[in-house]
Amino acid sequence: MKCNVGSVDRLIRIIAGLIIAIVGVIFDSWWGLIGIVPLATGLFKFCPLYFPFNISTTGKNE
Repeated sequence: MKCNVGSVDRLIRIIAGLIIAIVGVIFDSWWGLIGIVPLATGLFKFCPLYFPFNISTTGKNE
């Protein structure tokens, strides 16, 4: 797995994933599990949806 998620994209994904998960816990909803997807893609620096389209948000220095 080659990294295809840049630092800004990664930060946004981690924050969004945490917010979705926390809101799911607060409202006692299973929809909070959806927060795992952006959180995982941010932590692993790899987005499976970017791969087939050859998209990368990493810069030259990353």
